[in-house]
Amino acid sequence: MGNPCAVIGVGQTEYRSKRTDVSIAGLVREAALRALEDAGLTFKDIDAVVIGKAPDLFEGVMMPEAYLADALGARGKPMMRVHTAGSVGGSTANVAASLVQGGVHDRVLVVAWEKQSESNATWALSTHPPLSPTIVVGAGGYFAPHIRAYMRRTGAPDHIGMLVAVKDRQNALKNPYAHLRISGISREMVESTPMLWEPIRYLETCPSSDGAAAMVLASEEAAKRAPNPPAWVHGTAMRSEPIFFAGRDTVNPQAGKDCAADVYRQAGITDPRRELDCAETYVPFSWYEPMWLENLGFCGEGEGWKLTESGATALDGDIPWNASGGVLSSNPIGASGLIRFAEAALQVRGLAGEHQVEGARKALGHAYGGGAQFYAMWVVGSDKP
Repeated sequence: MGNPCAVIGVGQTEYRSKRTDVSIAGLVREAALRALEDAGLTFKDIDAVVIGKAPDLFEGVMMPEAYLADALGARGKPMMRVHTAGSVGGSTANVAASLVQGGVHDRVLVVAWEKQSESNATWALSTHPPLSPTIVVGAGGYFAPHIRAYMRRTGAPDHIGMLVAVKDRQNALKNPYAHLRISGISREMVESTPMLWEPIRYLETCPSSDGAAAMVLASEEAAKRAPNPPAWVHGTAMRSEPIFFAGRDTVNPQAGKDCAADVYRQAGITDPRRELDCAETYVPFSWYEPMWLENLGFCGEGEGWKLTESGATALDGDIPWNASGGVLSSNPIGASGLIRFAEAALQVRGLAGEHQVEGARKALGHAYGGGAQFYAMWVVGSDKP
């Protein structure tokens, strides 16, 4: 795994439907400055910048990272962009961590963002095959059949997705950065909302958000001088698989299982439910919590919905998932994965505020993208590995 790597700074913007008060440059700089403040550093202390960005059509600006060097203090320094669809935020953190673990840099600034209000993500996600009309279904239309297949396969009752929606939105009320903060959220409220793509109801899906997140990753020597507790990287992994091939299991993708097995091996984890204190996972549609519980090895196949129903993933359960409110509550797509990784780091640093999981010392950050074909994960802990 190379040299030790630590998260010494985390910064987030408030997530909203529209951030008309800032440009893309202003948005990313806001998150970066907050991460630097947490780390007790300035842009001059940073050796390199790694940027994560979802597809350019999501904002309607081609290669926006090309003009951000000044805004992120990267003039005269290495700067690179990472792009792995919706998993990009997680992949960006892993790429940056590898630069520290490889001894290339001492301090790396990681930034990811989305300004969805300036384009149309549903249109951007819709395929345009030749000689046939586009169906303009967006991500929900693509993933709904996978969810229905999961329900048929496992016998999961209809209300499980509503339980996740209520749990994550209740958690979001404790997160000052969350986009959707719905007071009085209840199962009845979720059930009363329109069906968008059966079985996904309106309040079982993620919002479209503007926002940015940033982290400062540091070597062991640099971490010693940080003013706040670090989160040590215990393992990082990425995997991918083709979107279409004979026999592909879209309900429980092999790439996800392989990615989890790799990061657990590095972190010395054999029983994730027992050995991890919490997890921040990429759940843009509520049904993906029970699906990922199985994919990530927290339970056996067909058991994920039962774990959700038992309350195990609630803030006061034995394995809290998405204490921050998750993607269901804030979804600046390019940053959503980085937020998961950053929130996992905040938990083991003891700096998660009102949504802090008591006694959290080891946490999982997870992101997926494309047609559930790209995966990025890391395990972070309060103790140096």
